[in-house]
Amino acid sequence: MLYRLLSVVRQQRASPGWQNWPSARSSASAAEAHSITLPAQAQVVICGGGIMGTSVAYHLAKLGWKDIVLLEQGRLAAGSTRFCAGILSTTKHLTIEQKMADYSNKLYQQLEQETGIQTGYVRTGSISLAQTQDRLISLKRINSRLNVMGIPSEIITSKQVAELHPLLNVHDLVGALHVPEDAIMSSSDVALALASAASQNNVQIYDRTTVLHVIVKKNQVMGVETDRGPIDCQYFVNCAGQWAYELGLSNEEPVSIPLHACEHFYLLTRPLETPLQSNTPTIVDPDGRIYIRNWQGGILSGGFEKNPKPIFTEGKNQLEIQNLQEDWDHFEPLLSSLLRRMPDLKTLEILKLVNCPETFTPDMRCIMGESPVARGYFVLAGMNSAGLCFGGGAGKYLAEWMVYGYPSENVWDLDLKRFGTLQSSRTFLRHRVMEVMPLMYDLKVPRWDFQTGRQLRTSPLYDRLDAQGAQWMEKHGFERPKYFIPPDKDLLALEQSKTFYKPDWFEIVESEVTCCKEAVCVIDMSSFTKFEITSTGDQALDTLQYLFSNDLDVPVGHIVHTGMLNEKGGYENDCSIARLNKRSFFMISPTDQQIHCWSWLKQHMPKDSNLVLEDVSWKYTALNLIGPRAVDVLSELSYAPMTSDHFPSLFCKEMSVGYANGIRVMSMTHTGEPGFMLYIPIEYALHVYNEVMSVGQKYGIRNAGYYALRSLRIEKFFAFWGQDLNTYTTPLECGREFRVKLEKGMDFIGREALLQQKQNGVYKRFTMFILDDHDTDLDLWPWWGEPIYRNGQYVGRTTSSAYSFTLERHVCLGFVHNFSEDTGEEQVVTADFINRGEYEIDIAGHRFQAKAKLYPFSSLFTLKRRKDDVELSDFHGK
Repeated sequence: MLYRLLSVVRQQRASPGWQNWPSARSSASAAEAHSITLPAQAQVVICGGGIMGTSVAYHLAKLGWKDIVLLEQGRLAAGSTRFCAGILSTTKHLTIEQKMADYSNKLYQQLEQETGIQTGYVRTGSISLAQTQDRLISLKRINSRLNVMGIPSEIITSKQVAELHPLLNVHDLVGALHVPEDAIMSSSDVALALASAASQNNVQIYDRTTVLHVIVKKNQVMGVETDRGPIDCQYFVNCAGQWAYELGLSNEEPVSIPLHACEHFYLLTRPLETPLQSNTPTIVDPDGRIYIRNWQGGILSGGFEKNPKPIFTEGKNQLEIQNLQEDWDHFEPLLSSLLRRMPDLKTLEILKLVNCPETFTPDMRCIMGESPVARGYFVLAGMNSAGLCFGGGAGKYLAEWMVYGYPSENVWDLDLKRFGTLQSSRTFLRHRVMEVMPLMYDLKVPRWDFQTGRQLRTSPLYDRLDAQGAQWMEKHGFERPKYFIPPDKDLLALEQSKTFYKPDWFEIVESEVTCCKEAVCVIDMSSFTKFEITSTGDQALDTLQYLFSNDLDVPVGHIVHTGMLNEKGGYENDCSIARLNKRSFFMISPTDQQIHCWSWLKQHMPKDSNLVLEDVSWKYTALNLIGPRAVDVLSELSYAPMTSDHFPSLFCKEMSVGYANGIRVMSMTHTGEPGFMLYIPIEYALHVYNEVMSVGQKYGIRNAGYYALRSLRIEKFFAFWGQDLNTYTTPLECGREFRVKLEKGMDFIGREALLQQKQNGVYKRFTMFILDDHDTDLDLWPWWGEPIYRNGQYVGRTTSSAYSFTLERHVCLGFVHNFSEDTGEEQVVTADFINRGEYEIDIAGHRFQAKAKLYPFSSLFTLKRRKDDVELSDFHGK
């Protein structure tokens, strides 16, 4: 039957039905367009007349900016927006994506009333199907997050699915997620409505106008050059969709925007014999790799195949997106999946197979924010086939970013500065998007890793560690060891073990943690971002004192843990700074801070030729020597006393290790365990590692990975930037007031905000939770993002979690808020509020009791006890 259907389809390729499907409308003929003179200057120039560009224009105008020009090289909404399937779903894995989609849904719903333009908005609801228990767990986790956001959703049975959509075959389903307020609409009409509303608020829109390049002088946007002349401007917004990559590279100072297009297929059918109701729910069948929605009484169905087809790797393509060549052989697996899910469609007449390019990014998250190399150059692109879902919310956040200097939500997961130029290789992007597109519907269990574009940045020790069983993960393109597989373990079984439950690497990580606590371990942490700041006079100290919240005027050789705060007191970075001499400082930051931190420092440092900032990340291999016997290993290798009397905590000294000189040794481990960080010039890395491992044999030394590090730091209540801390988190909210020089009378960025917060009180507090009634072997594990309940009321989410091998229980970290039961407004969170609550952590819909602490269980770390002997209630509230 399938091949008969395909043969009929091939005979219908000339069908005119597609041409009659709603398409973009031209706002002016080509001749009219070029007869219009562009303004000589504007405050903002937006490039791209799709849903992203029009949304940014709409929201900037709503925020009061007037001097805005939007340029479109073809016709409005004639790019990817025109071919969008028109499905708006809030079923997303990231909280920020759920918020963007929810806002978009609310915005689009009222656009028709605001503008008079019909957008085809119909609230249909969506049903995400689960064919496996793991898929259902994933949907349950999403459902928990949607519920606390106030988005109606519920897990339903296969019988309920059949009642909501009688045409579906449900025999293979184990459940589903129903989100009743999801919707469908015409994306091109939404874009036109946004453009109309923006125009009514004095935004000037010009189509058939091509931006050739952006004019940047002294790292500041000065204007744009178009095919119809220049426009001076202070801000430029690249919303050029699949053309954004090329446009970014066209500048004299290229702006790296890593995205790549793939062909995306969906089919359209004629109406069913009994046409589908307009409010028929949209179906997402990720295990079948397809989506299905009502389209004019018939079906629109596409998906994300396992073997995608990248396109336009070589560069520029057509001005407006046209329907690309049909490829029924390529679409056949998705068609087969559709017919299995809806068997009654086998006799239905197919109208058209649509093939249009969609852009994807290296990590499946969209790109927004300001360029690190050009002030005033903003980007909103790379929607990963979710442009309609994110368009409203993303446009809002970017407009806020431009107007206020920051968006109203933490968008670090989407920030352009999470990428560097290393992700902009055409070959890398082509290979990565071939993995990304299938991942759109693949089951993503915790701690999964991309497989393409690997071994891009490696430590000099990579081959040695790999030969010893290292299993790798990637951060900012850098390979980092997760854990080390012993020779007697089955490598293949471990690689294929993916679960929401207790993972197969549990015992391996346990043995590495035990070694860190009882003997000595080595962790290669070379991926850390490392900067040196030097000056000829006191400029380095004076500048850093203003840029950082802790006092850096310490004796030479001392290390300071400090935040780099913004004006609201939030963490732009959390780092350690060692004073090498009176005029030189060594700064260690998280791996993914390399671009963000560099950009922030360059933006805020004075333009002083005597002040030098250098990125030395590549110059040093970093080894973390953790454990009580680390002092013995290092003493023997350096012939120098390394006890705390001679080498106190948070001290840095250059010394010899083995034959190698100039090793920066620091008495810190980022875990709370005793030990040392060794920053080794890369030419000495292999020698020092070999010497450490050789001498360490008698002390029981072994390699360890980042999973062990994670367990150690979480049980010690250590917060990490990017996981627990972000630009909206202040030191006072996470118990770090002791790291702030508030009482020393010195000014620094964020000081006023912190003084105000200290006076008013904090509205959230970083808290440690120990799961009380959780069976590690049988229950679902917490990973991150789980809702936290206090006395039955939602108060926040976990930010990170790990199993504590010391407490023999799971530990979660997260922020607790105090929402008024009457108004929902946030109120001050006191220590008493934390201590008096009864807490639960929601893991995929099941709530587990938890004890809350504002301080680590330090008294428990000196002696390991059995779980049954640890009475957490004795410590609760102290």
